[in-house]
Amino acid sequence: MTKRDPFKYFKTSPEIIRLAVMLYVRFPLSLRNVEDLLHERGIDVSHETIRFWWNRFGPMFASEIRRRRVQQLRAFSRWQWHVDEVFVKINGERHYLWRAVDHEGEVLESVVTKRRNKRAALKMLRKLMRRYGQPEVLVTDRFASYKAALRDLGCGDLQECGRWLNNRVENSHLPFRRRERAMQRFRRMRSLQKFVSVHSSVFNHFNQDRSLSKRDHFKQNRTAALAEWRSLCAA
Repeated sequence: MTKRDPFKYFKTSPEIIRLAVMLYVRFPLSLRNVEDLLHERGIDVSHETIRFWWNRFGPMFASEIRRRRVQQLRAFSRWQWHVDEVFVKINGERHYLWRAVDHEGEVLESVVTKRRNKRAALKMLRKLMRRYGQPEVLVTDRFASYKAALRDLGCGDLQECGRWLNNRVENSHLPFRRRERAMQRFRRMRSLQKFVSVHSSVFNHFNQDRSLSKRDHFKQNRTAALAEWRSLCAA
């Protein structure tokens, strides 16, 4: 079966679309900042065009990245996950962003909810385990809803709590917080869920742990990640 080309009816080349989406999602830039950067490269598009590209192709790129990475992650041991939640304001109303990362800092799942309770924790954990399986250890804070949700899932023995044990997932919120400030917060819960799902996949794709690897190794990984990005959704 021939793969459908998602760029078929677009006059702009796929390379420019991928570049615009990558700049907007990966870096803390506004739509007008991306427009100015593209203009410096001789590409004349409006910020509304970039908004359309991001809404149309961002989820496609993220879905393909996630599909490839899920296959890779399932092939290795899933021995420890970290789960945490942070407050997010949407039109002045408090919502909650739940995030799970593995022991290497890879963002596994991001879920936005209106409440911070057992039902919301169950939603997050069920989605996480349905996609990635079950870990050997699940590190959380002392929030009681985690314990209740894991007990309902029959995984109460997986939970581990402790001071500083969950620093890895708490630090993983920082790139999103920088992006949130650049976008001047969000206006709808649906748009926030869409953005965090795409942002986490793109962050995983380009996160090469610069401080933990040698320069030559880092450059090779960065080049490979960029080459893989340029091949996303190729016909």
